Amino acid sequence: MNTTEDHSTHLHKKEENSSSANKKSRKKSSCCTIDDEQLDDHSGHDHSHEHDDLDGNKFLLFLPAMITFVLLGIGLAIDNLFPQSWFTGWIRIALYVAAYIPVGIPVLRDAYSSIVKGDVFSEFFLMSIATVGAFGIGQYAEGVTVMLFYGIGELFQTLAVTKAKSNIKLLLDQRPDEATVIEGQKSISKKASEIKIGEIIELKVGEKLALDGILLSDTATFNTAALTGESKPDSKSKGDFILAGMINLNSIALVEVTTAFEDSKLSKILEMVQDATTKKAQTELFIRKFAKVYTPIVVYLSIAICLVPILIVDDYVFKDWLYRALIFLVISCPCALVISIPLGYFGGIGAASKNGILFKGSTFLDIMASIQVVVMDKTGTLTKGVFKVQKVVSVENDEANLVCYTAAIESKSTHPVGSAIVQYANLSFEDVIVSEVVEIPGLGLKGKVDGNDIAVGSPKLMKKLNIAYDVVLDSIPFTTIVVAINQKYAGYFIIADEIKEDAKAAIQSLHKIKIKTILLSGDNQAVVDAVAKELNIDEAHGGLLPENKVQKVEDLLKQKYKVAFVGDGVNDAPVIALADAGIAMGGLGSDATIETADIVIQNDQPTKIFTAINIGRKTKQIVWQNITLAFAVKLIVLVLGAGGLATMWEAVFADVGVALLAILNAVRIQRMKF
Repeated sequence: MNTTEDHSTHLHKKEENSSSANKKSRKKSSCCTIDDEQLDDHSGHDHSHEHDDLDGNKFLLFLPAMITFVLLGIGLAIDNLFPQSWFTGWIRIALYVAAYIPVGIPVLRDAYSSIVKGDVFSEFFLMSIATVGAFGIGQYAEGVTVMLFYGIGELFQTLAVTKAKSNIKLLLDQRPDEATVIEGQKSISKKASEIKIGEIIELKVGEKLALDGILLSDTATFNTAALTGESKPDSKSKGDFILAGMINLNSIALVEVTTAFEDSKLSKILEMVQDATTKKAQTELFIRKFAKVYTPIVVYLSIAICLVPILIVDDYVFKDWLYRALIFLVISCPCALVISIPLGYFGGIGAASKNGILFKGSTFLDIMASIQVVVMDKTGTLTKGVFKVQKVVSVENDEANLVCYTAAIESKSTHPVGSAIVQYANLSFEDVIVSEVVEIPGLGLKGKVDGNDIAVGSPKLMKKLNIAYDVVLDSIPFTTIVVAINQKYAGYFIIADEIKEDAKAAIQSLHKIKIKTILLSGDNQAVVDAVAKELNIDEAHGGLLPENKVQKVEDLLKQKYKVAFVGDGVNDAPVIALADAGIAMGGLGSDATIETADIVIQNDQPTKIFTAINIGRKTKQIVWQNITLAFAVKLIVLVLGAGGLATMWEAVFADVGVALLAILNAVRIQRMKF
């Protein structure tokens, strides 16, 4: 049976090279790319007009666009609705230049900075050429409009990224910096980072726990939403592990610290989610590489559109072909792709963390979307990993006496089965006298209780002592403890690992989306078959060593199945590493398993396996919707623009309009309920 030892350091400790030092060193490689520093700093792009304090004053954020909008509106009104004889020449140019400056100057500055850094073909360069060129051929209103819509697009990108980070910001807010520590007869406030293992924290009602520890109070109730995504209160008893980020709900609780601040489970969650943004999905990596090649090609094509016709067109007019080339440039910027795709994946990671599921990279969202077979361990994954008495049968004796005598003997043992019987008896044996207890290795115990000879153990013990018992007990798949009182068969206990409440619903959900389920366990085949039958699992294999589990998964991979393996024990680490997607149960899971896993389920609920697959599928669906939309619209308008059938207004829609639609589509996943 898997144990739950050393709960305090379960989550994988990542290398610190994803810290702010590295963030500062990363450079933007293509137009509109969202890098980690942009997500962390709440800025839409790596340029000087970053929007660092969105919550502080959104009015100032939108002010340049508002000024441009008003001045552009005045110019268009005088040009088209209320023509004025004086609105010509330098006056007209001055108004449109004034309208251009608030949104245009930052972009021109960024284009210069990008060129200095060696990144010539950036979005800033494209927008600068297109809009300055429009002014050069007298299309002042169109030049201002392109830059205005581009600026508005930037603002929406910034807001979308900020929204995508909200779940992780919530996690950061859940980690208290201080805690109340009891020293002698005093309660003092200390920084969480200075509290040592073994110190006692006094947790008041409504307070969040700063460090992992063991509950010293008899009972306490906690809100665990920061860790598990579940709002349902979780009741804990004395001796239970309590994790940083949990909120005390009912009465003052005392907690003994077991883990340093930086090693708490909540700290590990934050590291994992932050590191996840650095691991890109293949689709995302492809789009970034594509943009690096695509953008310069488009620039050269636009030059060709402007100049090549002079060799083949009789009535060549430079101004007309330059206008077509500028339209081509505006359309070409791949903002919709390289903004919305990373944003979609980041939104998927955020949605998963909100549901208590931690993806260690966006690539695993893609993998989960294609999973065909889910292979599961039994103990700690589908069952609770704790032995409990499931049934008591007394033969010619009072059941209360049977429980009392058996628990009295088992109280002298440390075996998990004995502990289950002692817990079931609920201290009913405290007043009896126990003596002469002898352990019979591998079989059970013998002793005296209130002068009665008691034998407790497996059916094999009864055979050894030549005590007749019901032979039906030999065929029961679960652990059976037989009891004899004064050399006479008195009854038996059936003890089994409890199946988790949502295990059956988890298997049903997987079957609904046509995913095959397989159970692999080290327990005997009869026990494994019984669990598989109750849960309706497709295949079940028992009596397996870790290497046997690896072999089973290897066989599936050879058949070209996409396989996810779910486990929690140290012995599951090799097979978790082998599977396409390794999933660890984060509450009961061992350090090695969680470190090896690609995905961690915080609250140990099997139904989260389905949730993880669903989030992966929705994320991939949204990403491909955006790719299809962007390519289709841009291709159509590029052809029309090159042929002189599209104006700058269509170009604005093909660039900024499609980008905004793709961004709005990408952020949908953050509002979905899974």
